[in-house]
Amino acid sequence: MSNFLTSTNHNPNKSIEVNQPPTDSVSSLSFSPKANFLVATSWDNQVRCWEVARNGVNVGTVPKASISHDHPVLCSTWKDDGTTVFSGGCDKQVKMYWDTRQPNPVHTQQLPERCYAMTVKHPLMVVGTADRNLIVYNLQNPQAEFKRIVSPLKYQTRCLAAFPDQQGFLVGSIEGRVGVHHLDDSQQGKNFTFKCHREGNEIYSVNSLNFHPIHHTFATAGSDGAFNFWDKDSKQRLKAMLRCNQPIPCSTFNNDGSIFAYSVCYDWSKGAENYNPATAKTYIFLHLPQESEVKGKPRIGATGRK
Repeated sequence: MSNFLTSTNHNPNKSIEVNQPPTDSVSSLSFSPKANFLVATSWDNQVRCWEVARNGVNVGTVPKASISHDHPVLCSTWKDDGTTVFSGGCDKQVKMYWDTRQPNPVHTQQLPERCYAMTVKHPLMVVGTADRNLIVYNLQNPQAEFKRIVSPLKYQTRCLAAFPDQQGFLVGSIEGRVGVHHLDDSQQGKNFTFKCHREGNEIYSVNSLNFHPIHHTFATAGSDGAFNFWDKDSKQRLKAMLRCNQPIPCSTFNNDGSIFAYSVCYDWSKGAENYNPATAKTYIFLHLPQESEVKGKPRIGATGRK
């Protein structure tokens, strides 16, 4: 039996616990691009916001606001000026913290299949749909598909993250694997995939991919209850963190990469029959990454002059 199933430690990495977490599983986490305000959406129909105050290694969290949807909330994101939060969910509504007075969307894009994941790093947008389609858009001309790619991974797309330089993207699947894909045809030789979030014969979903805003390394989080930091350029894992006793369904860096937020809770991947309300508690944690965990390293075996 794996340690994951027998472990009782929900916080083996001694992370900072966020006060007053949601009462059901967390579906998304997003930090304001301008300040340390963290938003979480949840299956309890709520969107919550906390202010994160940091003084050295001392971190405090204060609940600041919440809004309700009629059904579970699945995703959230901030406007780039940090003034507005958008959230969407099972009630087929997108909500904001303020009234735009504009009922019609600026643009609607028809997709070939159901949307499972999306990432935006303006002007690059990548949408992952069913049937392993990855559709790339240039948001300066959103009416036309820029490129359509079949996922380099054999199984269903779970998460996406655009490169900070907009030259490509990461894709994670339910099969414990990540693909690194460049958009330029001349860079295809740099594409590769790697396995992660596996323990022996147990294979877990990669649920979240987050680039560090300064070092441009990235984090993966999975249903095995672990999060790891990676460097795609040197193809190395920088740090493997200890596994929590429940899955990690979502995670995010703050705007300067000094705080990594992640949730620990049931992710519903094993269905309602494996949900045990007595043991399935919901947590949101804050990890303060050390530079050695998130700063890229030279490729192993590479030679160079100082």
